[in-house]
Amino acid sequence: MAKQKKYIFVTGGVLSSIGKGIAAASMGMLMEQRGIKVTMIKMDPYLNVDPGTMSPFQHGEVFVLDDGTETDLDLGHYSRFVQSAAFTRSNSFTTGRIYDAVIRRERAGGYLGKTVQVIPHITDEIKSNIRQASADADLAIIEVGGTVGDIESLPFLEAIRHMKFEEGAANVLYIHLTLVPYMAAAQELKTKPTQHSVKELREIGIQPDLLLCRSDRKLPKDVKDKIGLFCNVPGDHVFSAIDVKSIYEVPLYFSEENLDERIVEKLGIWTGRPDLSKWQAMVEKIKNPKGEVTIGIVGKYTDWRDTYKSLSEALIHGGVAGNVRVNMQYVDSEEIEKGNLDLLRSVDGILVPGGFGERGIEGKIRAVEYARTEGIPFFGICLGMQLAVVEYARNMCGMSGAGSAEFKPGGTENVVDIMESQKTVTDKGGTMRLGAYACAVLSKYNGKPTRAFAAYGKEQINERHRHRFEVSDVFRSRLEEKGLLVSGRHKRSDGTELVEMVEIPSHPWFLGCQFHPEFLSRPLVPHPLFASFVKAAKDSGKGQQRKLKGIG
Repeated sequence: MAKQKKYIFVTGGVLSSIGKGIAAASMGMLMEQRGIKVTMIKMDPYLNVDPGTMSPFQHGEVFVLDDGTETDLDLGHYSRFVQSAAFTRSNSFTTGRIYDAVIRRERAGGYLGKTVQVIPHITDEIKSNIRQASADADLAIIEVGGTVGDIESLPFLEAIRHMKFEEGAANVLYIHLTLVPYMAAAQELKTKPTQHSVKELREIGIQPDLLLCRSDRKLPKDVKDKIGLFCNVPGDHVFSAIDVKSIYEVPLYFSEENLDERIVEKLGIWTGRPDLSKWQAMVEKIKNPKGEVTIGIVGKYTDWRDTYKSLSEALIHGGVAGNVRVNMQYVDSEEIEKGNLDLLRSVDGILVPGGFGERGIEGKIRAVEYARTEGIPFFGICLGMQLAVVEYARNMCGMSGAGSAEFKPGGTENVVDIMESQKTVTDKGGTMRLGAYACAVLSKYNGKPTRAFAAYGKEQINERHRHRFEVSDVFRSRLEEKGLLVSGRHKRSDGTELVEMVEIPSHPWFLGCQFHPEFLSRPLVPHPLFASFVKAAKDSGKGQQRKLKGIG
Protein backbone atom coordinates (compact mmCIF):
# COMPACT_ATOMS: atom_id res chain seq x y z
CA MET A 1 0.00 0.00 0.00
CA ALA A 2 1.40 3.37 -1.03
CA LYS A 3 2.17 5.97 1.61
CA GLN A 4 -0.31 8.81 1.95
CA LYS A 5 1.31 12.00 0.70
CA LYS A 6 1.44 14.91 3.12
CA TYR A 7 1.31 18.63 2.33
CA ILE A 8 2.37 21.69 4.31
CA PHE A 9 1.27 25.09 3.00
CA VAL A 10 3.20 28.12 4.27
CA THR A 11 1.51 31.51 4.02
CA GLY A 12 2.55 34.93 5.27
CA GLY A 13 0.80 37.99 6.57
CA VAL A 14 1.20 41.64 7.58
CA LEU A 15 4.14 42.46 5.30
CA SER A 16 6.38 40.95 2.61
CA SER A 17 9.95 39.71 3.18
CA ILE A 18 8.92 38.34 6.56
CA GLY A 19 10.95 35.18 6.01
CA LYS A 20 8.59 32.56 4.61
CA GLY A 21 11.34 31.12 2.41
CA ILE A 22 13.77 30.57 5.29
CA ALA A 23 10.98 29.24 7.51
CA ALA A 24 9.81 26.78 4.84
CA ALA A 25 13.40 25.71 4.08
CA SER A 26 14.10 25.19 7.79
CA MET A 27 11.05 22.97 8.15
CA GLY A 28 12.17 21.03 5.11
CA MET A 29 15.61 20.54 6.62
CA LEU A 30 14.16 19.25 9.91
CA MET A 31 11.80 16.86 8.15
CA GLU A 32 14.61 15.58 5.92
CA GLN A 33 16.79 14.93 8.97
CA ARG A 34 13.94 12.84 10.35
CA GLY A 35 14.25 10.56 7.33
CA ILE A 36 11.29 11.92 5.35
CA LYS A 37 11.60 12.37 1.59
CA VAL A 38 10.87 16.07 1.16
CA THR A 39 10.28 18.37 -1.78
CA MET A 40 9.75 22.13 -1.77
CA ILE A 41 7.55 24.25 -4.04
CA LYS A 42 7.33 28.02 -4.51
CA MET A 43 4.20 29.63 -5.95
CA ASP A 44 4.72 33.28 -6.95
CA PRO A 45 1.71 35.53 -7.61
CA TYR A 46 3.22 37.81 -10.27
CA LEU A 47 2.20 37.60 -13.94
CA ASN A 48 5.72 37.17 -15.32
CA VAL A 49 6.13 33.61 -16.59
CA ASP A 50 9.38 33.47 -14.62
CA PRO A 51 11.73 36.05 -13.03
CA GLY A 52 14.32 35.73 -15.82
CA THR A 53 13.65 39.13 -17.39
CA MET A 54 12.94 40.98 -14.14
CA SER A 55 15.28 43.64 -12.77
CA PRO A 56 17.32 42.57 -9.73
CA PHE A 57 15.97 45.69 -8.02
CA GLN A 58 12.47 44.27 -8.45
CA HIS A 59 12.96 40.72 -7.30
CA GLY A 60 16.50 40.06 -6.17
CA GLU A 61 18.63 37.34 -7.71
CA VAL A 62 17.46 34.83 -10.29
CA PHE A 63 18.31 31.33 -9.10
CA VAL A 64 18.99 28.81 -11.89
CA LEU A 65 18.29 25.07 -11.62
CA ASP A 66 20.10 22.23 -13.41
CA ASP A 67 17.36 22.02 -16.04
CA GLY A 68 17.79 25.72 -16.87
CA THR A 69 14.69 26.98 -15.07
CA GLU A 70 15.03 30.55 -13.84
CA THR A 71 13.41 30.79 -10.43
CA ASP A 72 12.82 32.93 -7.39
CA LEU A 73 15.67 33.26 -4.88
CA ASP A 74 13.73 31.13 -2.37
CA LEU A 75 14.64 28.06 -4.45
CA GLY A 76 18.20 28.90 -3.46
CA HIS A 77 17.23 28.74 0.20
CA TYR A 78 15.50 25.41 -0.35
CA SER A 79 18.58 24.02 -2.11
CA ARG A 80 20.90 25.11 0.67
CA PHE A 81 18.76 23.68 3.48
CA VAL A 82 17.29 20.51 1.93
CA GLN A 83 20.28 18.49 0.80
CA SER A 84 18.79 15.51 -1.04
CA ALA A 85 15.97 17.06 -3.07
CA ALA A 86 16.54 17.63 -6.79
CA PHE A 87 14.57 20.69 -7.85
CA THR A 88 13.26 21.14 -11.39
CA ARG A 89 10.91 23.39 -13.34
CA SER A 90 8.00 21.74 -11.52
CA ASN A 91 9.11 23.15 -8.16
CA SER A 92 8.54 26.78 -9.08
CA PHE A 93 5.66 28.39 -10.89
CA THR A 94 3.97 31.78 -11.19
CA THR A 95 0.51 33.13 -11.88
CA GLY A 96 1.81 33.97 -15.36
CA ARG A 97 2.78 30.36 -16.06
CA ILE A 98 -0.54 29.05 -14.75
CA TYR A 99 -2.57 31.43 -16.90
CA ASP A 100 -0.35 30.76 -19.90
CA ALA A 101 -0.99 27.00 -19.62
CA VAL A 102 -4.75 27.48 -19.23
CA ILE A 103 -5.03 29.93 -22.13
CA ARG A 104 -2.96 27.70 -24.42
CA ARG A 105 -5.21 24.76 -23.56
CA GLU A 106 -8.32 26.85 -24.22
CA ARG A 107 -6.99 27.97 -27.63
CA ALA A 108 -6.33 24.34 -28.52
CA GLY A 109 -9.90 23.39 -27.64
CA GLY A 110 -8.93 21.56 -24.49
CA TYR A 111 -11.96 22.73 -22.52
CA LEU A 112 -14.48 21.61 -25.17
CA GLY A 113 -16.14 25.00 -25.48
CA LYS A 114 -16.69 25.58 -21.76
CA THR A 115 -16.43 29.04 -20.23
CA VAL A 116 -12.93 29.17 -18.74
CA GLN A 117 -12.93 30.65 -15.24
CA VAL A 118 -10.61 31.21 -12.28
CA ILE A 119 -12.60 28.56 -10.41
CA PRO A 120 -12.30 25.74 -11.33
CA HIS A 121 -9.85 26.02 -14.25
CA ILE A 122 -7.09 28.20 -12.78
CA THR A 123 -7.35 26.56 -9.36
CA ASP A 124 -7.33 23.09 -10.94
CA GLU A 125 -4.17 23.98 -12.87
CA ILE A 126 -2.52 25.15 -9.64
CA LYS A 127 -3.43 21.92 -7.85
CA SER A 128 -2.25 19.87 -10.81
CA ASN A 129 1.14 21.61 -10.68
CA ILE A 130 1.44 20.99 -6.94
CA ARG A 131 0.68 17.30 -7.32
CA GLN A 132 3.04 16.90 -10.27
CA ALA A 133 5.93 18.48 -8.33
CA SER A 134 5.13 16.30 -5.30
CA ALA A 135 4.92 12.99 -7.17
CA ASP A 136 8.18 11.48 -5.89
CA ALA A 137 8.11 12.86 -2.33
CA ASP A 138 6.44 11.81 0.91
CA LEU A 139 6.06 15.39 2.09
CA ALA A 140 5.68 18.57 0.02
CA ILE A 141 6.23 21.97 1.63
CA ILE A 142 4.61 24.66 -0.50
CA GLU A 143 5.31 28.35 0.02
CA VAL A 144 2.61 30.75 -1.17
CA GLY A 145 4.31 33.97 -2.30
CA GLY A 146 2.96 37.38 -1.45
CA THR A 147 0.88 38.35 1.55
CA VAL A 148 -2.57 37.25 2.65
CA GLY A 149 -4.97 39.97 1.52
CA ASP A 150 -3.20 40.60 -1.81
CA ILE A 151 -5.58 40.18 -4.73
CA GLU A 152 -2.83 38.44 -6.73
CA SER A 153 -2.57 35.58 -4.23
CA LEU A 154 -6.27 34.73 -4.05
CA PRO A 155 -6.31 31.95 -6.71
CA PHE A 156 -3.41 30.19 -4.93
CA LEU A 157 -5.11 30.46 -1.56
CA GLU A 158 -8.38 29.18 -3.00
CA ALA A 159 -6.53 26.22 -4.55
CA ILE A 160 -4.83 25.25 -1.30
CA ARG A 161 -8.17 25.58 0.51
CA HIS A 162 -9.57 22.93 -1.83
CA MET A 163 -6.69 20.56 -1.13
CA LYS A 164 -7.61 20.00 2.50
CA PHE A 165 -10.93 18.55 1.36
CA GLU A 166 -9.49 16.62 -1.58
CA GLU A 167 -6.46 15.13 0.22
CA GLY A 168 -8.04 14.73 3.65
CA ALA A 169 -7.72 16.98 6.69
CA ALA A 170 -5.13 14.65 8.27
CA ASN A 171 -2.80 15.08 5.29
CA VAL A 172 -2.75 18.87 4.92
CA LEU A 173 -1.25 21.40 7.31
CA TYR A 174 -1.59 25.18 7.07
CA ILE A 175 1.24 27.14 8.71
CA HIS A 176 0.96 30.92 8.81
CA LEU A 177 3.96 33.20 9.40
CA THR A 178 3.11 36.60 10.76
CA LEU A 179 4.60 39.56 12.61
CA VAL A 180 4.51 40.30 16.33
CA PRO A 181 6.30 43.65 16.70
CA TYR A 182 7.71 44.95 19.97
CA MET A 183 6.69 48.56 20.67
CA ALA A 184 9.51 50.12 22.67
CA ALA A 185 7.37 53.06 23.84
CA ALA A 186 4.82 50.71 25.41
CA GLN A 187 7.41 48.04 26.22
CA GLU A 188 4.98 45.49 24.88
CA LEU A 189 4.66 42.85 22.17
CA LYS A 190 1.70 43.71 19.94
CA THR A 191 -0.47 40.83 18.73
CA LYS A 192 -3.02 42.84 16.74
CA PRO A 193 -1.21 42.54 13.35
CA THR A 194 -1.23 38.75 13.75
CA GLN A 195 -4.90 38.74 14.73
CA HIS A 196 -5.85 40.74 11.63
CA SER A 197 -3.69 38.59 9.35
CA VAL A 198 -5.29 35.38 10.59
CA LYS A 199 -8.72 37.01 10.31
CA GLU A 200 -8.02 37.69 6.60
CA LEU A 201 -7.00 34.05 6.12
CA ARG A 202 -10.06 32.69 7.90
CA GLU A 203 -12.37 34.92 5.85
CA ILE A 204 -11.31 33.05 2.71
CA GLY A 205 -11.87 29.70 4.37
CA ILE A 206 -8.42 28.73 5.67
CA GLN A 207 -7.91 28.13 9.38
CA PRO A 208 -4.17 27.98 10.14
CA ASP A 209 -3.12 24.93 12.13
CA LEU A 210 0.17 26.39 13.39
CA LEU A 211 1.36 29.98 13.74
CA LEU A 212 4.95 31.15 13.42
CA CYS A 213 5.32 34.57 15.01
CA ARG A 214 8.25 36.63 13.72
CA SER A 215 9.63 38.87 16.43
CA ASP A 216 12.90 40.25 17.74
CA ARG A 217 12.42 38.32 20.99
CA LYS A 218 10.94 35.09 22.29
CA LEU A 219 7.21 35.15 22.91
CA PRO A 220 6.25 34.45 26.54
CA LYS A 221 3.57 31.84 27.21
CA ASP A 222 0.88 34.41 28.02
CA VAL A 223 1.41 36.13 24.66
CA LYS A 224 1.24 32.79 22.84
CA ASP A 225 -1.96 31.93 24.69
CA LYS A 226 -3.48 35.30 23.81
CA ILE A 227 -2.62 34.86 20.12
CA GLY A 228 -4.01 31.33 20.19
CA LEU A 229 -7.28 32.50 21.79
CA PHE A 230 -7.91 35.24 19.24
CA CYS A 231 -6.73 33.13 16.26
CA ASN A 232 -8.62 29.96 17.15
CA VAL A 233 -5.56 27.75 17.71
CA PRO A 234 -4.23 26.17 20.93
CA GLY A 235 -1.51 28.19 22.64
CA ASP A 236 1.00 25.36 22.15
CA HIS A 237 0.43 25.65 18.39
CA VAL A 238 1.91 29.16 18.43
CA PHE A 239 5.70 29.31 17.94
CA SER A 240 8.30 32.04 18.20
CA ALA A 241 10.30 32.80 15.07
CA ILE A 242 12.91 35.14 16.49
CA ASP A 243 15.58 37.13 14.67
CA VAL A 244 18.91 35.28 14.67
CA LYS A 245 22.43 36.24 13.59
CA SER A 246 22.67 33.51 10.95
CA ILE A 247 19.82 32.07 8.89
CA TYR A 248 21.34 28.64 9.52
CA GLU A 249 20.34 28.94 13.19
CA VAL A 250 16.63 29.01 12.29
CA PRO A 251 16.05 25.24 12.00
CA LEU A 252 17.92 24.70 15.28
CA TYR A 253 15.71 27.25 17.00
CA PHE A 254 12.56 25.73 15.48
CA SER A 255 13.68 22.35 16.80
CA GLU A 256 14.15 23.84 20.28
CA GLU A 257 10.61 25.19 20.03
CA ASN A 258 9.47 21.63 19.11
CA LEU A 259 7.94 22.86 15.85
CA ASP A 260 9.00 19.70 14.01
CA GLU A 261 7.48 17.52 16.78
CA ARG A 262 4.16 19.32 16.40
CA ILE A 263 4.27 18.98 12.60
CA VAL A 264 4.77 15.20 12.61
CA GLU A 265 2.16 14.85 15.33
CA LYS A 266 -0.44 16.85 13.36
CA LEU A 267 0.28 14.98 10.13
CA GLY A 268 0.42 11.56 11.77
CA ILE A 269 3.99 10.83 10.65
CA TRP A 270 6.05 8.39 12.72
CA THR A 271 9.74 9.32 12.77
CA GLY A 272 12.71 9.43 15.09
CA ARG A 273 14.35 12.61 16.33
CA PRO A 274 16.45 14.46 13.74
CA ASP A 275 20.24 14.21 13.83
CA LEU A 276 21.33 17.86 13.83
CA SER A 277 24.94 17.35 14.94
CA LYS A 278 26.57 18.27 11.60
CA TRP A 279 24.32 21.28 11.22
CA GLN A 280 25.11 22.40 14.78
CA ALA A 281 28.86 22.06 14.13
CA MET A 282 28.51 24.18 10.98
CA VAL A 283 26.58 26.90 12.82
CA GLU A 284 29.18 26.87 15.57
CA LYS A 285 31.90 27.61 12.99
CA ILE A 286 29.88 30.53 11.64
CA LYS A 287 29.30 31.97 15.11
CA ASN A 288 32.79 31.33 16.49
CA PRO A 289 35.37 31.48 13.68
CA LYS A 290 39.12 31.36 14.29
CA GLY A 291 39.91 34.24 11.96
CA GLU A 292 38.42 36.58 9.39
CA VAL A 293 38.94 37.83 5.87
CA THR A 294 37.47 40.75 3.95
CA ILE A 295 36.24 40.20 0.40
CA GLY A 296 35.53 43.19 -1.82
CA ILE A 297 32.50 42.47 -4.04
CA VAL A 298 32.62 44.91 -6.94
CA GLY A 299 29.22 45.30 -8.58
CA LYS A 300 26.46 47.74 -9.42
CA TYR A 301 23.62 46.31 -7.31
CA THR A 302 25.37 47.00 -4.02
CA ASP A 303 22.32 48.70 -2.45
CA TRP A 304 20.14 45.63 -3.02
CA ARG A 305 21.90 42.69 -1.38
CA ASP A 306 19.29 40.10 -2.40
CA THR A 307 20.78 40.43 -5.91
CA TYR A 308 23.84 38.60 -4.61
CA LYS A 309 22.06 36.26 -2.17
CA SER A 310 23.56 32.95 -3.36
CA LEU A 311 26.94 34.64 -3.77
CA SER A 312 27.04 35.95 -0.21
CA GLU A 313 25.88 32.59 1.15
CA ALA A 314 28.55 30.76 -0.88
CA LEU A 315 31.20 33.07 0.62
CA ILE A 316 29.89 32.23 4.09
CA HIS A 317 30.18 28.54 3.18
CA GLY A 318 33.74 29.15 2.01
CA GLY A 319 34.41 30.69 5.41
CA VAL A 320 32.98 27.59 7.11
CA ALA A 321 35.44 25.46 5.11
CA GLY A 322 38.35 27.63 6.30
CA ASN A 323 36.91 28.32 9.77
CA VAL A 324 36.99 32.08 9.18
CA ARG A 325 34.40 34.83 9.15
CA VAL A 326 34.01 36.38 5.70
CA ASN A 327 33.34 40.10 5.90
CA MET A 328 31.71 41.23 2.66
CA GLN A 329 32.57 44.75 1.56
CA TYR A 330 30.23 45.75 -1.26
CA VAL A 331 31.90 48.23 -3.59
CA ASP A 332 29.99 50.24 -6.18
CA SER A 333 31.85 49.77 -9.47
CA GLU A 334 30.94 53.30 -10.53
CA GLU A 335 32.98 54.59 -7.58
CA ILE A 336 35.98 52.58 -8.83
CA GLU A 337 35.31 54.05 -12.27
CA LYS A 338 35.81 57.48 -10.71
CA GLY A 339 39.22 56.39 -9.47
CA ASN A 340 38.36 55.59 -5.83
CA LEU A 341 40.73 52.63 -5.53
CA ASP A 342 41.07 53.29 -1.81
CA LEU A 343 37.85 51.29 -1.47
CA LEU A 344 39.88 48.16 -2.35
CA ARG A 345 43.04 48.78 -0.33
CA SER A 346 41.89 46.99 2.82
CA VAL A 347 40.41 43.84 1.22
CA ASP A 348 41.98 40.39 1.23
CA GLY A 349 40.30 39.27 -1.99
CA ILE A 350 38.33 40.82 -4.86
CA LEU A 351 35.28 39.24 -6.43
CA VAL A 352 33.52 40.55 -9.55
CA PRO A 353 30.14 38.80 -9.88
CA GLY A 354 27.80 38.29 -12.82
CA GLY A 355 25.46 40.95 -14.12
CA PHE A 356 24.02 42.62 -17.19
CA GLY A 357 24.27 46.07 -18.73
CA GLU A 358 27.03 48.59 -19.41
CA ARG A 359 26.79 50.72 -16.27
CA GLY A 360 29.89 50.43 -14.09
CA ILE A 361 31.74 48.12 -16.49
CA GLU A 362 34.95 50.17 -16.66
CA GLY A 363 35.06 50.25 -12.86
CA LYS A 364 34.87 46.47 -12.74
CA ILE A 365 37.68 46.21 -15.31
CA ARG A 366 39.77 48.60 -13.20
CA ALA A 367 39.14 46.39 -10.15
CA VAL A 368 40.32 43.34 -12.11
CA GLU A 369 43.49 45.19 -13.11
CA TYR A 370 44.10 46.22 -9.52
CA ALA A 371 43.76 42.62 -8.30
CA ARG A 372 46.03 41.32 -11.06
CA THR A 373 48.80 43.86 -10.61
CA GLU A 374 48.71 43.94 -6.80
CA GLY A 375 48.69 40.16 -6.43
CA ILE A 376 45.34 40.15 -4.60
CA PRO A 377 43.31 36.91 -4.90
CA PHE A 378 40.70 37.48 -7.61
CA PHE A 379 37.53 35.58 -8.46
CA GLY A 380 35.47 36.52 -11.53
CA ILE A 381 32.07 34.93 -12.11
CA CYS A 382 30.26 34.98 -15.47
CA LEU A 383 30.52 38.66 -16.49
CA GLY A 384 33.35 38.92 -13.98
CA MET A 385 35.32 36.32 -15.95
CA GLN A 386 34.53 38.03 -19.26
CA LEU A 387 35.81 41.35 -17.94
CA ALA A 388 38.96 39.66 -16.64
CA VAL A 389 39.56 38.50 -20.22
CA VAL A 390 38.92 42.04 -21.53
CA GLU A 391 41.35 43.51 -19.00
CA TYR A 392 44.03 40.95 -19.87
CA ALA A 393 43.59 41.60 -23.59
CA ARG A 394 43.94 45.35 -23.13
CA ASN A 395 46.88 45.41 -20.75
CA MET A 396 48.81 42.22 -21.51
CA CYS A 397 48.08 41.65 -25.21
CA GLY A 398 48.26 45.23 -26.46
CA MET A 399 44.62 45.25 -27.60
CA SER A 400 43.59 48.72 -26.46
CA GLY A 401 40.16 48.38 -28.08
CA ALA A 402 39.35 45.06 -26.44
CA GLY A 403 35.78 44.79 -25.23
CA SER A 404 32.60 42.77 -25.30
CA ALA A 405 29.88 42.64 -27.93
CA GLU A 406 27.44 43.27 -25.10
CA PHE A 407 28.74 46.84 -24.85
CA LYS A 408 30.45 47.33 -28.25
CA PRO A 409 28.25 45.46 -30.78
CA GLY A 410 30.45 46.50 -33.71
CA GLY A 411 33.85 46.37 -32.02
CA THR A 412 36.76 44.95 -34.00
CA GLU A 413 38.53 43.59 -30.90
CA ASN A 414 35.63 42.03 -29.05
CA VAL A 415 37.33 39.26 -27.10
CA VAL A 416 33.85 38.47 -25.72
CA ASP A 417 31.11 37.88 -28.27
CA ILE A 418 27.50 36.75 -28.29
CA MET A 419 27.18 32.99 -28.49
CA GLU A 420 26.76 31.75 -32.06
CA SER A 421 23.64 29.79 -31.18
CA GLN A 422 21.95 32.92 -29.81
CA LYS A 423 22.62 35.36 -32.67
CA THR A 424 19.32 34.68 -34.46
CA VAL A 425 17.11 34.43 -31.35
CA THR A 426 14.76 37.42 -31.00
CA ASP A 427 12.83 36.45 -27.85
CA LYS A 428 14.66 38.25 -25.00
CA GLY A 429 13.74 35.50 -22.56
CA GLY A 430 15.12 32.82 -24.89
CA THR A 431 18.61 34.13 -25.61
CA MET A 432 20.28 32.72 -22.54
CA ARG A 433 22.42 29.62 -22.11
CA LEU A 434 20.81 28.21 -19.00
CA GLY A 435 21.29 25.23 -16.73
CA ALA A 436 23.95 22.61 -16.03
CA TYR A 437 26.67 21.84 -18.59
CA ALA A 438 29.75 19.67 -18.42
CA CYS A 439 33.21 21.18 -18.10
CA ALA A 440 36.57 19.46 -18.60
CA VAL A 441 39.14 20.71 -16.07
CA LEU A 442 42.80 20.95 -17.06
CA SER A 443 44.70 19.02 -14.41
CA LYS A 444 48.25 20.37 -14.87
CA TYR A 445 50.16 23.25 -16.41
CA ASN A 446 53.97 23.26 -16.50
CA GLY A 447 53.99 20.23 -14.25
CA LYS A 448 51.85 21.81 -11.51
CA PRO A 449 48.12 21.41 -10.75
CA THR A 450 46.00 24.22 -12.11
CA ARG A 451 44.05 26.34 -9.64
CA ALA A 452 40.86 24.82 -10.98
CA PHE A 453 42.04 21.23 -10.51
CA ALA A 454 43.52 21.99 -7.10
CA ALA A 455 40.07 23.18 -6.02
CA TYR A 456 37.90 20.47 -7.59
CA GLY A 457 40.29 17.52 -7.45
CA LYS A 458 38.73 16.03 -10.60
CA GLU A 459 38.81 16.53 -14.36
CA GLN A 460 35.07 16.46 -15.12
CA ILE A 461 32.52 18.74 -13.44
CA ASN A 462 29.01 20.05 -14.08
CA GLU A 463 28.06 23.64 -13.31
CA ARG A 464 25.06 25.91 -13.86
CA HIS A 465 25.10 28.73 -16.38
CA ARG A 466 23.18 31.92 -17.16
CA HIS A 467 24.76 33.96 -19.94
CA ARG A 468 24.47 35.17 -23.54
CA PHE A 469 28.12 35.95 -24.27
CA GLU A 470 31.33 33.90 -24.38
CA VAL A 471 35.07 34.29 -24.89
CA SER A 472 35.59 34.62 -28.64
CA ASP A 473 37.46 31.88 -30.51
CA VAL A 474 38.96 34.57 -32.77
CA PHE A 475 41.26 35.94 -30.05
CA ARG A 476 41.67 32.93 -27.78
CA SER A 477 45.08 31.81 -29.09
CA ARG A 478 46.45 35.35 -28.75
CA LEU A 479 45.33 35.50 -25.12
CA GLU A 480 46.83 32.09 -24.36
CA GLU A 481 50.14 33.02 -26.00
CA LYS A 482 50.41 35.93 -23.56
CA GLY A 483 49.89 33.74 -20.50
CA LEU A 484 46.14 33.55 -19.88
CA LEU A 485 45.49 29.87 -19.17
CA VAL A 486 42.20 28.28 -20.19
CA SER A 487 41.78 25.69 -17.43
CA GLY A 488 38.17 24.71 -18.09
CA ARG A 489 36.43 23.95 -21.39
CA HIS A 490 33.08 22.70 -22.58
CA LYS A 491 33.11 20.68 -25.80
CA ARG A 492 30.10 21.35 -27.98
CA SER A 493 28.42 18.81 -30.23
CA ASP A 494 29.92 20.52 -33.32
CA GLY A 495 33.46 19.99 -31.99
CA THR A 496 34.07 23.62 -30.97
CA GLU A 497 34.87 24.58 -27.41
CA LEU A 498 33.50 27.11 -24.96
CA VAL A 499 35.88 28.70 -22.46
CA GLU A 500 34.59 27.82 -18.99
CA MET A 501 37.52 28.83 -16.75
CA VAL A 502 40.60 31.01 -17.08
CA GLU A 503 43.45 31.65 -14.66
CA ILE A 504 46.85 33.30 -14.45
CA PRO A 505 49.44 30.72 -13.28
CA SER A 506 51.95 33.35 -12.12
CA HIS A 507 49.39 35.07 -9.87
CA PRO A 508 48.83 33.98 -6.23
CA TRP A 509 45.16 33.16 -7.02
CA PHE A 510 43.43 34.54 -10.10
CA LEU A 511 40.50 32.59 -11.56
CA GLY A 512 37.43 33.35 -13.61
CA CYS A 513 34.57 31.02 -14.49
CA GLN A 514 31.78 31.41 -17.02
CA PHE A 515 29.30 29.52 -14.83
CA HIS A 516 27.72 30.38 -11.47
CA PRO A 517 29.29 28.14 -8.80
CA GLU A 518 27.32 29.90 -6.06
CA PHE A 519 24.18 28.02 -7.16
CA LEU A 520 25.70 24.70 -6.08
CA SER A 521 27.24 25.75 -2.77
CA ARG A 522 25.78 24.31 0.44
CA PRO A 523 26.57 25.11 4.09
CA LEU A 524 27.49 21.48 4.77
CA VAL A 525 29.26 21.10 1.38
CA PRO A 526 30.91 24.44 0.48
CA HIS A 527 31.64 24.88 -3.23
CA PRO A 528 35.33 24.08 -3.89
CA LEU A 529 36.01 27.33 -5.77
CA PHE A 530 34.66 29.45 -2.93
CA ALA A 531 36.53 27.40 -0.35
CA SER A 532 39.75 27.78 -2.37
CA PHE A 533 39.23 31.51 -2.94
CA VAL A 534 38.54 32.25 0.74
CA LYS A 535 41.60 30.20 1.73
CA ALA A 536 43.74 32.18 -0.72
CA ALA A 537 42.39 35.44 0.71
CA LYS A 538 43.17 34.19 4.23
CA ASP A 539 46.69 33.15 3.25
CA SER A 540 47.28 36.39 1.35
CA GLY A 541 46.18 38.72 4.14
CA LYS A 542 46.67 41.74 1.88
CA GLY A 543 44.24 43.83 3.87
CA GLN A 544 45.98 42.99 7.15
CA GLN A 545 49.38 43.85 5.66
CA ARG A 546 48.08 47.25 4.56
CA LYS A 547 46.59 47.91 7.98
CA LEU A 548 49.92 47.08 9.64
CA LYS A 549 51.65 49.50 7.29
CA GLY A 550 49.13 52.19 8.17
CA ILE A 551 47.76 52.52 4.66
CA GLY A 552 44.54 50.51 5.07
